[in-house]
Amino acid sequence: MTLVQLKHLIELANSGSFSQSALKLHLTQPALSRSIKALEGELGQPLFDRIGRKNELTPFGQHVVQRARVLVDEANELRLTSLQLQKGEIGQFRVGMGSGPGAMLMTPLLMLMAREHPQGHVDISRGSTALLVQALRDRTLDALVLDIRSLQPATDLKVEALQEMKGTFMCRKQHPLAKKRSVSFEMLLDYPIASTPLSDEVARMLMERFGPRGHPDQLVNLRCEEISSLIEVVRHSDAVVLAIRASAPDLVELPVTPALNGNARFGLVTIAGRTEAPLLPKVRALMETIMKDPH
Repeated sequence: MTLVQLKHLIELANSGSFSQSALKLHLTQPALSRSIKALEGELGQPLFDRIGRKNELTPFGQHVVQRARVLVDEANELRLTSLQLQKGEIGQFRVGMGSGPGAMLMTPLLMLMAREHPQGHVDISRGSTALLVQALRDRTLDALVLDIRSLQPATDLKVEALQEMKGTFMCRKQHPLAKKRSVSFEMLLDYPIASTPLSDEVARMLMERFGPRGHPDQLVNLRCEEISSLIEVVRHSDAVVLAIRASAPDLVELPVTPALNGNARFGLVTIAGRTEAPLLPKVRALMETIMKDPH
């Protein structure tokens, strides 16, 4: 049996007339009759008795109609739920964010959900790239937003590069280096350097620019996953932070020589072959809008 046949059954039970039901269902009367007969044949018992000009449900038919109404209602509810999920109005979206994206994207995403999808559920996880990738593979996260250069190449991951952003050394406005027209790497080393964990590619770039002392293990004094905490330390001390310029517009960019000339490459990471989560296009649009270098 099909939902269409059950809808035919319910309409005929309501009207008691094949002609009226066929008209309302936009069917010919013979087509409706065949549909009901096929359903009776599958169920093995008659559903209607012909009494005068009216078709009345048999006792068995009354029981079947009750069940049919429940099934059709549930099918309609399932269709409505599907539409709501597609629009992101309900359901759950679980996203992991690296330190840089988290600092810029987390609050706008939460605001978007509160304003436009108040019945939806979003869970944002923070952590190292390795832990976030494992959670994605374990299906406890639907997507990741991170610096894709920190990823190990893998065939099971779909990586979509979206934005490149400038990385730089920054300090507070009252810092001794803030007014310098040129800052040598040796001058930087007189102060604590703060940074989130850096990828092997960034480590290689730093060593190419500044030599062995540019390796993160030698260079970085203050390291944690939360860039917002590091920036707060820099705002209230003489520490210098190595981070995305846009993550702290109020800090001063230091003119380090030789120039760093390094960018972070942010993107979306999902499991290859999986259907995209309904809210992922909203995250993509937010990244394109918010994650830009200041002019």
